Amino acid sequence: MLTLQVERRLEKGKSFSRRLRINNKFPGVLYGVNKTEILLILDHNSVFNLQKKVEFYKENFFLLLEDEKYKVKVQAIQRHSFKLKLLHMDFLYVS
Repeated sequence: MLTLQVERRLEKGKSFSRRLRINNKFPGVLYGVNKTEILLILDHNSVFNLQKKVEFYKENFFLLLEDEKYKVKVQAIQRHSFKLKLLHMDFLYVS
């Protein structure tokens, strides 16, 4: 099963997201029914290489966040209109 290392994000907003993207990272969010949402920072190269695999979209995988493991699936991906860049990702908890 695929795993992806992520970091917790404490800030929101356009300027913070822009600073992340300059540093080859991008924002994401993990949410689910009756669960609190967790704001994430994702490494662009790691996710870009993983998203080339079919399993990334079809199967559940694990997010590793600060010694915790979350079973998730991809809910939504925002991409740049003409560059090969990921802008934002939504993940959904899987029980």
